[in-house]
Amino acid sequence: MKLIVFLCMIFFSLSGKGQRLHADFYAGMVNYTGDMKGKAGLAGGIGLSYDLVPKFNLRGVVSYGRLQGDDKNNSSGKGTELRNLNFKSSIIEGQIAIEYNLFDLSVRSFTPYIFAGGAVYHYNPYSSDSTGKKVFLQPLGTEGQGLSQYPDKKLYKLTQFAIPFGGGVKLALSDKLHVGFELGLRKLFNDYLDDVSTTYADSTILASERGPVSVAFAYRGDELTGGALYPKEGAQRGNPTKKDWYYMAGLKVSYRLGSGKDQRKKSKTGCPVFDD
Repeated sequence: MKLIVFLCMIFFSLSGKGQRLHADFYAGMVNYTGDMKGKAGLAGGIGLSYDLVPKFNLRGVVSYGRLQGDDKNNSSGKGTELRNLNFKSSIIEGQIAIEYNLFDLSVRSFTPYIFAGGAVYHYNPYSSDSTGKKVFLQPLGTEGQGLSQYPDKKLYKLTQFAIPFGGGVKLALSDKLHVGFELGLRKLFNDYLDDVSTTYADSTILASERGPVSVAFAYRGDELTGGALYPKEGAQRGNPTKKDWYYMAGLKVSYRLGSGKDQRKKSKTGCPVFDD
């Protein structure tokens, strides 16, 4: 939330220079890679961008999406489908980044571009019990996080930092309106986007400290026909050597704010011409 307020303050201070300010709209899909098989969900966002100098823009974006993963969809042959785990989560992100355009859109009508910056995101993974009741997973400490018996396992934070980067292509439909396609990746410093990372805790300890619901959502293989019993303490539950990622892809529409036209115009040779 603080980042979102900060972004608003920055772009409000730039609003007096409307010809350099753009309203941006994003619509597409979001997915993740982690310890389960992800499934794409809808995502969207709104933001502002400011032309710093030709080819370089400063942009701020607030986006929202829906993440999900399920062991039932995993066909890797590694046996992870036998855990029978699943999760869903909304994800809200505030991003600020620098965007570099290969060509100047005031001179050409098309350009590839790349971007990189910093972001803060909030998520809260949950699953559902056999009756369909939603159960949030972080408070359960499904791998023993936060228990004195497992001092190396800490409860993960639901709001964290990420590094967004990616690229896309833009097409100038007019002096004011640009459309394009963008793919953006998020480098995370977190392996609990899906509530799975390391090893199983002892089921007896987990039940006594966090309750039987924690045990039920730590391992759900026993819900399957012929499924195995809860694994022994220390058995591998996830892969902590590979952090989780999420990524967004979709359409981007930018509309230049302010009255008047860009002073730079295209000549027949492709070189900019300035009005007197």
